[in-house]
Amino acid sequence: MEQSKTSRPEIENTSAIPASLNNSPRLEHFIKQAQKFEPLSVAVVNAEEYYVLQGMMEAQEAGLVKPTLIGKQEKIHRLCERMEYSLTCTSVIDARTEDAAAQTGIERVKQKKAAALAKGWIHTDALMRPVVKHLSTGMRVSHVFIAELPTYPKLLYITDAAINIAPDLNIKTAILKNAIYLARLLGVKQPKVAVLSAVEVVKPGIQSTIDAACLSKMADRGQIKHAIIDGPLAFDNAISLQAAEIKHITSPVSGDVDILLAPDLNAANILAKDLEYLASATMAGIVIGAQVPILLPSRSDPPKARLVAAALAVLMHNRQQIIDNN
Repeated sequence: MEQSKTSRPEIENTSAIPASLNNSPRLEHFIKQAQKFEPLSVAVVNAEEYYVLQGMMEAQEAGLVKPTLIGKQEKIHRLCERMEYSLTCTSVIDARTEDAAAQTGIERVKQKKAAALAKGWIHTDALMRPVVKHLSTGMRVSHVFIAELPTYPKLLYITDAAINIAPDLNIKTAILKNAIYLARLLGVKQPKVAVLSAVEVVKPGIQSTIDAACLSKMADRGQIKHAIIDGPLAFDNAISLQAAEIKHITSPVSGDVDILLAPDLNAANILAKDLEYLASATMAGIVIGAQVPILLPSRSDPPKARLVAAALAVLMHNRQQIIDNN
């Protein structure tokens, strides 16, 4: 929907970071790192919405992206004019439906005209179905939220809150490997992982506790590398060493966790949004496992979330290229 009553945002100078990120120094650091690279070409699927354009405008002003806006051309132009967003150096491609917009974005990736995709005013499944079909790498596609909280000393990687609905053990293994890959790519040498459940002991009647125990043992046996993994752990035991000690739980993860692997999409999504809306977390979402990074914010996310997601896509693209070239 067009947000006709929303006032135009104040835009910072080129390469500046919005004041909304001043209380998020770790995520701000990602933006500063990403600004060292050339702007990333991004195909924005269904860009015809105020906050989508606002996020892209900020990311472009910050020197992070070079967007191509895909959607109903006249609506995009009308909104950009209202926002005083110059389209002089920005391509706009007309697409009349969600499906057409998604297919156009995918074609730009296949033609090497875009190095990332961004979800605009489109439902996640409408974008991800064709992505999985046409941009597969053989890896499992999964989503990671990165959260910075004023009450926790490091970033939290929360997975999977957007794509894999009810993952079994095999899918959880793939999701976890993706999250470990991302954390390491962003500078966490050996991330600590808590595999979450409702309780911290194995209960045959609670499948997530069995999966958690298996993943923990798989790490012990070297089937999952480059991380310290423990589970099952309830959220309090993962996030608080004091809570673990009170319950007589000895864990190398408790109170120092980097990655939270949730039992299913519902749990991950609720956890992430609880942290955002009730604990003042700054969040950014990114999709891993396709041929290119995919910016997948919620349609209700503020522009700052989109800005950080753009920075993550820039870092993923460039650091993976460095790895591939060595």
